[in-house]
Amino acid sequence: MFEHDILIVGAGLAGLRAAVEGVKNGMNVAVVSKVHPVRSHSNAAQGGINAPLTDRGDDWEGHAYDTIKGSDFLADQDAVEVMSREAGDAVIELERMGVIFTRGEDGKLGTRAFGGQKVARTFFVGAITGSALLHVLYEQSLKLGLNVYEEWFVTKLIIEDGECRGVIAYDMKNGELHTIKAKAVIMASGGNGRVFEPSTQALICTGDGIALAYKAGVPLMDMEMIQYHPTTLARTGILLSEAARGEGAYLLNSNGERFMEKYAPDYMELASRDVVSRSEQTEIDEGRGINGNVHLDLRHLGRDFIEKRLGYLQEVSLEFLGIDMAENPVPVRPGMHYIMGGIKTDINGLTEIPGLYAAGECANVSVHGANRLGANSLLDTVVFGRRSAQHAVEYVKSVSSNSKSENDLKLEKERLQAILDRPKGENIAKVREDMAVNMTKGIGVWRDQKSIEGALENLKNTKKRLPNISVEDKGKFFNTNLIFALELEFMVDNAEAIIHGAITRKESRGANYRTDMPDRDDENWLKHTLVYYDSNNENNVRVETSPVTITKWEPVKRVY
Repeated sequence: MFEHDILIVGAGLAGLRAAVEGVKNGMNVAVVSKVHPVRSHSNAAQGGINAPLTDRGDDWEGHAYDTIKGSDFLADQDAVEVMSREAGDAVIELERMGVIFTRGEDGKLGTRAFGGQKVARTFFVGAITGSALLHVLYEQSLKLGLNVYEEWFVTKLIIEDGECRGVIAYDMKNGELHTIKAKAVIMASGGNGRVFEPSTQALICTGDGIALAYKAGVPLMDMEMIQYHPTTLARTGILLSEAARGEGAYLLNSNGERFMEKYAPDYMELASRDVVSRSEQTEIDEGRGINGNVHLDLRHLGRDFIEKRLGYLQEVSLEFLGIDMAENPVPVRPGMHYIMGGIKTDINGLTEIPGLYAAGECANVSVHGANRLGANSLLDTVVFGRRSAQHAVEYVKSVSSNSKSENDLKLEKERLQAILDRPKGENIAKVREDMAVNMTKGIGVWRDQKSIEGALENLKNTKKRLPNISVEDKGKFFNTNLIFALELEFMVDNAEAIIHGAITRKESRGANYRTDMPDRDDENWLKHTLVYYDSNNENNVRVETSPVTITKWEPVKRVY
């Protein structure tokens, strides 16, 4: 048995930023991660981090409004104000920790333009910004002596008397289950991209923390808001950063036309991601695509510029498609990239369960609403990772003792052994792929009542197959087969919440674009969807709604 003041689940940017804050405040902090910290998916973020720095004539209100407009007015404006006000200090703090941001000719931190913003306020490290930030925060955590449970997998939250008091976790190295007690738990476990196929997200992005909180009774908010990134590499689904368009790349159809002029004449390729993705899909659907793709054209930027500012993108294009960006356009198409929805929290990361916090992509503090602006995700992680830890530090001081129960551990051991004891049955990867392909069909760039109901019917079939999946590896050491089985259960919970959110929202807003209801309906749907796990209901799901917080920006028609 292990005990800590604060336990953080996930070692990406949100988790490590929370950890650094907790340790600095004198707490006994530990991080539990199913992978080595620098293998966390934050490592894959390419383009940059937004911040309105006043020394270049920018201000927090401009960033806040762009974020709120980008969200199609579904973001809670009090949360956006917090993020925008704290953004500048967060970026400067990262720079002082050791992040080597790209600088301009004047020696100041350089910026590039990103979608949905007229001001260039995105700070970056080439096209490897997430990796640079993650390594620096990991270095800081090592310096502070942070406790890390590396390659441990959390299977259950411990809830006692309505409060979160730790987790049950599986040590992959030896196959043992343990209780890790804590006075506060911060969920920072990332997104759920593998619920869809294809996705830009890593194989580890299986929505574990989202499902853990859901099963514990926390509502999941706006889960229907799935972001499709406009530029994923043809045939692979690998992300090609918005940084390319921020640096001046064009999108072309089969006629060689910059088609974004039709859809977003003021912002062109740098309209918000949902707008650009739908525009691309329209071109493809209407026969102006190139083998189901459109072209991303960087040739006019020149080889030196591409290799200096976008070198990682050039590497990916050459390695996977054999295309030199300096000589030929690259085929791209929309691909599932990010979930705006997640575990409902307040502006301090606190959920409806005392002692349980969430930050980063698994959380929904509601700064992204119906569509996230590019480069706001990294900002979200560091601002709300820090805030959740600050609040947890104060909360821990009021908690007199840790968990006393050992029953959770006994029940989890029995549950995992029952999975291992199953006879040979269905293949885990096949069940996941069938579910994920059908999720993309049903909850895609376009959706309607029929497609959503089709996704629901397929999910019901997946749930019937779930008890029949088998774990062929019966061993204890690094039993990745067992981990995949547990992850699939989590993904099914995520899919359930996503589908029920989509069925409930009877309008088109941001990423939730319904061809059968193409208009935004502020009168009836300027509100959040809340999906609860409820064992008293026939399908174990209850859906409610809550109002959007408006502070100063009244909703208007969103045009780019």
